[in-house]
Amino acid sequence: MPFLTAAGRRLDYRWLPPVRDDRPTLVFLHEGLGSIELWKDFPAQVAAATGCGSLVYSRYGYGQSDLLREKRAVDYMHHEALESLPEVLGDRAIAAPILIGHSDGASIALLHAAARRWPINGLVLMAPHVFVEDVTVASIAEAKVAYETTDLPKKLGRYHADVDRTFWGWNDIWLAPPFRAWSIEAVLPTITEPVLLIQGADDEYGTTAQLDAIARGVRGPVETLVLPSCKHSPHRDQPAATLQAIARFVGNLQESR
Repeated sequence: MPFLTAAGRRLDYRWLPPVRDDRPTLVFLHEGLGSIELWKDFPAQVAAATGCGSLVYSRYGYGQSDLLREKRAVDYMHHEALESLPEVLGDRAIAAPILIGHSDGASIALLHAAARRWPINGLVLMAPHVFVEDVTVASIAEAKVAYETTDLPKKLGRYHADVDRTFWGWNDIWLAPPFRAWSIEAVLPTITEPVLLIQGADDEYGTTAQLDAIARGVRGPVETLVLPSCKHSPHRDQPAATLQAIARFVGNLQESR
């Protein structure tokens, strides 16, 4: 597996070449316990459906990337969005990508777009967070119990070089009292690019209030898709509908250029 260096950390990545050179590049940003491998074959399906080149990488502390060596701070997603992601894009010479983010990855995509430091073509945000809800904290507390009492470490351990560091790095900061005040709503008005919002109707980690806040806050066009019989991971629970929505969104962006 190849590696790149961003913000002083070695990150594992996978590159799926484009079918056509005139297509934009898609950059996949995983969830709070995600990695390249946890995306399964969804990025390849999106790449095939759109003809776009696609970059998938594991952030610091995830997958086979460098191990997490410190406790995460409340602004850890800002660091990923403003320091690491720009260096990832620079390393791979990716100009004006479409960012496809899930959960934490969706929040990182929003922060990156809002900073206006690197042009993007659009945002696909699955189960995004822009503020902390009680349901989110409750579900993360349940995940803590599951990690301590079930075979969850063994299941996640297939996808991370050091599953304990990965899990507690995510779980500890989300359950830390100072994190309850975390919000990125104030930066949303600087975002003018098209946005596709996708969320499961049964998402155990957030409500559609997150989508409402984004639609209300950004200044670009917004499409919203709430999927029935779907929890926190639309690309796993409703893969066909999610793939179709993303392919249509990317195609419309291409036509409007």
